[in-house]
Amino acid sequence: MAEKHSKNGETGAAVAVDDPANVRNVVLVGPSGSGKTTLTEALLAASGTVSRAGSVVDGTTVCDHDPAAVRQQRSVGLSVAPLLHDGIKINLIDTPGYADFVGELRAGLRAADAALFVVCAAEGVDAATTAVWEECAAVGMPRAVVIARLDHQRADADAEIAACQAAFGSGVLPLYLPAGEGLIGLITQRYFDYSGGFPAKIGEPDPADLDRLTDARNELIEGIIAESEDEGLMDRYLGGEEIPEATLIADLEAAVAKGTFHPVVPVCAQSGLGLGELLDGMARAFPSPLEHPLPEVTSPDGIPHPRLSADPAGPLAAEVVRTAVDSYVGRVSLVRVFSGTLRPERPVHVSGHGLAERGHEDHDADERVAHLYSPLGANLREVPYCVAGDLCALTKVGSAETGDTVSSPDQPLLMKPWPMPEPLLPVAVVAKKRSDEDTLARNLSRLVAGDPTLRLDRNAETAQLVLWCMGEAHADVVLSRLRSGGAEIETEPVRVSLRETFAGKATGHGRHVKQSGGHGQYAVCDLEVEPLPRGGGFQFVDRVVGGAVPHQFIPSVEKGVRAQLTRGLAEGHPVVDIKVTLVDGKAHSVDSSDAAFQTAGALALKDAASKARVALLEPVDEVAVHLPDDHLGTVLGDLSSRRGRVLGTETAEGGRTIIRAEVPATELLRYAIDLRALTSGTATFTRRHSRFDPMPEGAMKSG
Repeated sequence: MAEKHSKNGETGAAVAVDDPANVRNVVLVGPSGSGKTTLTEALLAASGTVSRAGSVVDGTTVCDHDPAAVRQQRSVGLSVAPLLHDGIKINLIDTPGYADFVGELRAGLRAADAALFVVCAAEGVDAATTAVWEECAAVGMPRAVVIARLDHQRADADAEIAACQAAFGSGVLPLYLPAGEGLIGLITQRYFDYSGGFPAKIGEPDPADLDRLTDARNELIEGIIAESEDEGLMDRYLGGEEIPEATLIADLEAAVAKGTFHPVVPVCAQSGLGLGELLDGMARAFPSPLEHPLPEVTSPDGIPHPRLSADPAGPLAAEVVRTAVDSYVGRVSLVRVFSGTLRPERPVHVSGHGLAERGHEDHDADERVAHLYSPLGANLREVPYCVAGDLCALTKVGSAETGDTVSSPDQPLLMKPWPMPEPLLPVAVVAKKRSDEDTLARNLSRLVAGDPTLRLDRNAETAQLVLWCMGEAHADVVLSRLRSGGAEIETEPVRVSLRETFAGKATGHGRHVKQSGGHGQYAVCDLEVEPLPRGGGFQFVDRVVGGAVPHQFIPSVEKGVRAQLTRGLAEGHPVVDIKVTLVDGKAHSVDSSDAAFQTAGALALKDAASKARVALLEPVDEVAVHLPDDHLGTVLGDLSSRRGRVLGTETAEGGRTIIRAEVPATELLRYAIDLRALTSGTATFTRRHSRFDPMPEGAMKSG
């Protein structure tokens, strides 16, 4: 993210904006392969930011600079590409479209004030894109739609517009219609001719297109007027009055900024068709940071703070939306400044709270910002300041992690973290050699600091280092980055933490007697062991009579039993749900000791286990699967094949169902991958531990 050289002829100089009104933060959203990165390249070239557009296939794009992105030929991380258009700085935030990298998409939504949904003219609208649209609608984020890849051999712009209207609602209407090698503007009724490339030549539409133009224009005008704050405008229109073009455009821009109207612009990145119209639309119709509500803010200790605004003179409040590690400059933090002005050579307070369950311990630290940069993909261009509403990059701020708040040391603040999906695919990694262990630990700390969707689990019971990832593609990127950091690693099957318990009653005799000169060791105890109901834990009962075991050594017996429960019996798994009763024993007036009775207690428990069947218990998780109704039967059948017990189903919004079930954890190791395959990526699930149940013979699995 901080390369100092150019891959595709960057020519645009970095610009520091003084007024938030002149900033537009636009996140590009859409499925993998829809053309987001290619569109970004075309817009950068059209605005003169780069001298020529790069290629995804050739690995020369500004945004896909990560080696994993070049190798996979798809975006794997968020990237920022600013450009200038008519005096407006537009920060294009390119996000991955593949489901494994939804964490990067969520970060992009946090950093943006408007969303540009990019859909391929030949692919329709998938369920994942519709879900993101609904997520944006819930917070009132302004949205527009780009019909991309019009040069595709199966491209059908009219069918794609209809698909968008069916998926996104009636507020989605085209501003332009493709015609020949150009576009017809429905409001201006002018023809934008791209036969000679970008920029377009403006002329009159072909008379053969007028009927098609009239119907679409009337629908658009009615849609704009319906959103107008001028209540008399509809009456004037229905009365036959020609509404002035300037009035329609002003109402259109206001409706887009409010998030109630969603224009559609057809675009072809290869020919340049529609690029000028799209740039105009983003600069004029999308809201500035001044119009976007800011996240909730508190002090680091949770005291509410008054709502902030995008005021360059206000208290400093910025947020780290992405963290990367560059081989040249180390840690690079992409920051959205929400309030105040960030300046170099100034101290800042870095605060991160609320992500401890992801491996991000709560932390507060004062740091010094040496330099500020405007990122253009991997390239960092120094700027003198960054005002509220703009994006910038910081380097060498060692304590900063994704999701952290950057504020003034005099007035530390904390922003409420944005929601992150739960990683559900475990991958166990191990260093090939002992000399790689330190390198692996360093690389892991860097990765976890930058990726909130990655969870690191050091499982003491299985002695494994487990990375919880979003899916196979995410795991592939994580492993690639670990190896590129110099650590030779291997993956191994994930082991599930099991438990042991007694299947029936048993007695055990423990005798620990040693004489080796001087004080010896002497302890004898007799135990009765019986199982408890699931979840019963451990009970220890003293039933010794006549002082056979002196009172001071009874806790020693219990301590020894507890230690052996932790070490396990049959297969080395912790033992649970049993009641142990101390019934008899012997002691020596000189040689008995605390340590001797601990050992005797452990030996007695092991002796009891040798006389009774020790059963294995496996963890059972409560699972909630959210899926479209079309896949209900398939998923129910699959859960049954995993020894799952379905508890019930619930109807959810949008033709979806929630299945609630209990499934053994050993059957869920690859469920994140399998569920995606079963439902074409349209289903999600959550899980949480419920209890331990007896494991059937031959049921053990590893991933």
